[in-house]
Amino acid sequence: MRGKLSGRFVPDKILLCCVILLSLFGLVMQYSASSYSALNETGDEFFYVKKQALALVFAAAVYPFVFRLDTEIYRKLRHVLFVLGLILLALVFIPGVGVENYGATRWINLGFTTFQPSDIAKFTLVVFIAGCLSKNSCVTFRSMAAILLACGAVCALIMAEPNMSITMCVGLVTVAMLFLGGAKAKHFALLAVPAVALVVVLIAVEPYRLKRIAAFLDPWSSPLGEGYQLIQSYYALGSGGLFGVGLFNSRQKYLFLPFAESDFIFSVIGEELGFVGCAAVLAVFGVIVWRGALIAMRAESRFDCYLAAGITAVIGIQALLNVAVVTGSIPPTGLPLPFVSSGGTSLLMFTCATAVLQRVAAKSQRQAFGHKMY
Repeated sequence: MRGKLSGRFVPDKILLCCVILLSLFGLVMQYSASSYSALNETGDEFFYVKKQALALVFAAAVYPFVFRLDTEIYRKLRHVLFVLGLILLALVFIPGVGVENYGATRWINLGFTTFQPSDIAKFTLVVFIAGCLSKNSCVTFRSMAAILLACGAVCALIMAEPNMSITMCVGLVTVAMLFLGGAKAKHFALLAVPAVALVVVLIAVEPYRLKRIAAFLDPWSSPLGEGYQLIQSYYALGSGGLFGVGLFNSRQKYLFLPFAESDFIFSVIGEELGFVGCAAVLAVFGVIVWRGALIAMRAESRFDCYLAAGITAVIGIQALLNVAVVTGSIPPTGLPLPFVSSGGTSLLMFTCATAVLQRVAAKSQRQAFGHKMY
């Protein structure tokens, strides 16, 4: 109370601590998961950790500037931000600009580094949807049209990369925001039919997707092919038991588990820290979602409410999808664990999104106490 009475904004300390904890924990786990592969590839076992630490420092430096931006700016510029997100997604298909890795073109080359536009586009879409919902509730298909078209445009560009996992995340976040905006069960039922049909077509036209579905259903039918990564993830999680084999003692990181430092870092967490460690990480994400939901409910405007809810949905849904992939609950596809997996763009965007959440909380405090923010 003292900080509030002095006119200063007191940040949501629980949310802030959770984000800092996950980010620092991510550095530790990335070292554990990547040290051997980094040593083989670059001669420096800290190579990937240094890159992530640099991204974390940059994100921490940007954080206060993002916090100081009034969310009203996002509302006014929502169309510009959305179009910017689409342009960035389209740029990956320009030769010399887009970077192809592992059969997918998802990155833009800046010369000194690369970044993934889909990490940005999913948040610009959230801003756009929040703006739409703040003006009109989703009581008819007409009122939902702009949101559905925007989601469709983003998903189409992301699928073309291809990136099924981020597409799923964007789609589920849109559904969550539509539900919060007042969409009825009949709306979702009618939308489900063409959505399911589209998914079936997208899977059928790409043979590798059919192989991934088959590997998901029975990974041991192709133990050295499509099922290899999932089997190695099972070995990691299974060998961890209740308390794990100990920090830095993973065996799967010795080039057995692909992408151990990024998409499958949760498998290494399970191996080294066991079920208890996995449960603790999920609990921290649960706390973040809880705090985000409280911030959304206490927001001073409809736009802030939907913005906070959308950001919270992105964090929660992406975390759940990542865990679902590494545990074999859904077909394997690349998706980083927020704040924990390696990836500078992902870390930067989630950190900035957290700053926006804190800004929404600050505005609601200002309204409650009638004090100027500094």
